[in-house]
Amino acid sequence: MTGVLPLIATTRGTSAENLHFGAIAAVDRQGRLVAQAGDAQWLTFTRSTLKALQALPFMEAGGPGLFGYSRRQVAMMCASHNGEPMHVQEVQGMLDQAGLDYRKLQCGCHVPMFAELGVAPAPAAGQYDERHHNCSGKHAGFLAWCVQHGQPVESYLDPGHALQLAVRRDVARAAGLAPEQLAMGIDGCSAPNYAMPLQHLAYAYARLASGEQDAEFGESFAALADAMVAHPDLVSGTARNDLAFMRAGRGDWVTKVGADGVQVVGSRSRGQALAIKIADGSKVALYAATVAALDQLGWLDAAQREELAPWREETIYSVRGAPVGERKAVFALKSGQAPLA
Repeated sequence: MTGVLPLIATTRGTSAENLHFGAIAAVDRQGRLVAQAGDAQWLTFTRSTLKALQALPFMEAGGPGLFGYSRRQVAMMCASHNGEPMHVQEVQGMLDQAGLDYRKLQCGCHVPMFAELGVAPAPAAGQYDERHHNCSGKHAGFLAWCVQHGQPVESYLDPGHALQLAVRRDVARAAGLAPEQLAMGIDGCSAPNYAMPLQHLAYAYARLASGEQDAEFGESFAALADAMVAHPDLVSGTARNDLAFMRAGRGDWVTKVGADGVQVVGSRSRGQALAIKIADGSKVALYAATVAALDQLGWLDAAQREELAPWREETIYSVRGAPVGERKAVFALKSGQAPLA
C-alpha cells in the first residue's frame, strides 16, 4: 500500500508487537495543506464522517424550518449514535414531524451500540428496531427530504434517486471536487458513501467548522456545526469518542469518527481541520494518532492533553490493571502550503 507511513507503534514487554500505518492531512478553509503525514491525496472512504455533508441538501432547502426540527434533531442527522433512549426519542420525533412510520427507515437493524460498549445490558430480540441503528438520524433526514420534495420514499437509497444525486452534488461542492470525482461505495447502513482524497475531506470539515464564514454553505454549515457542538451526546453517546473530543474542544472542535479508522476534527477558531485514516481500521490506533496529531499542531493545552490522555492510551494495561506495554506515535507532521489538487 503506497502513500501511508507508520503512525502508531505498540510494544509488549521489550518487543515490538504492532505497527499501524496511515496518513494525515491538516487543511485550512482555503484548501491549503497546513501539515501532513503520508500522502494527503490518499483516496479514503469517508464512512460516517460524511454525515454532516450528506445533510446539506436538506439544510439548503430549509428542511429544519419546514418540519420544525430542533437543533437536537439537526445533530441527529450527523450522528453515529448509541441507540440510547435519548437517541431513539429524537429520531421518532423527526419521523413524526415528517408524517412517517419508522418502518420506512432502510438502514437495517442491529443490536444498539450502547450494549456493545457495555453502557447497559443488551435488549432482547424484538425490543430494538431500525430507530436504534446508529445511522437512523441520517436516514430520518433523508426521508424528510423526500417528503419535502415529493419524491418516493421507497427507493431513497438508490444512487439514482433525486435525493442521492443531490447529496453527491453537495458533498462534491463542499469537498472542492466534481461529482464524478467521488468514488462511490455502499456504507454499512446501505446508503451510498464516497471516497475522496484525505486533503479534500479535511477541506470540507474546515469549511464546516468555519460556519457562516463559508461563502457557499455558510448558513447550513453554521447550523450543522452549532448542533454538533451543542449536542455531542446525540452525535455519539455515552462513552464515545465524539462526545469526549467535542467536550475537550470546549465549543471549538467539530469532530466525527467513521468506521474502519477515519476521523476528522475541525477547529472553528482556526478555520482548519485534521483528517486521518488508519490503514488497518484500528480504532485504538486512530484515537491515539488523532490526539498526537492535535498535540503536534498545537491545538492542545495542558488541560486538554490530560483530558484526552485516555484516548491516547500510551500505557497498555492487563485486565488486572498491570502495565504490560506501550503505545507510541511514531510520526512527525510536516508543514506545507500545497493547494487542493
